[in-house]
Amino acid sequence: MKCPYCYHEETKVTDSRTIVEMNAIKRRRECFDCGRRFTTFETVDPVIQVHKRDGSYEEFVQQKLIAGLDAACRHTSVSHSQVRTLADKITMELMDRHVREISTKEIGELVMEHLRELDQVAYIRFACVYRRFKDIHELKDAIDLVAGKESV
Repeated sequence: MKCPYCYHEETKVTDSRTIVEMNAIKRRRECFDCGRRFTTFETVDPVIQVHKRDGSYEEFVQQKLIAGLDAACRHTSVSHSQVRTLADKITMELMDRHVREISTKEIGELVMEHLRELDQVAYIRFACVYRRFKDIHELKDAIDLVAGKESV
């Protein structure tokens, strides 16, 4: 682990703690060269292959999920902390499925299910991008759904 201050490559761990809600280990480290201390977090990324719409595969990366959630939740009452918690929850749900492969459709539906409960505006924003609405009627149907009205 490189020191973030002097970029020296040798550091020692002075303390480790498990952070259950983040599925992570928090480590306090000290640089052998400059002596400064810093904190790192180690998380386990699941080894799940995501089957994309174009037919390609890529490894699931929680940071991409966080970026998508951040974009949907920007300028809403949802904090970045809530976004991280939601991303952790979704990641854990994916890991609990014990699958090696999942489609972007399944991930998107899972995200929308959680966003619908968390924030209606964030849900609509995510749905617009994820579902690729082709006209105003599809958007209106999504708004009616989240508002609790029956779709016509």
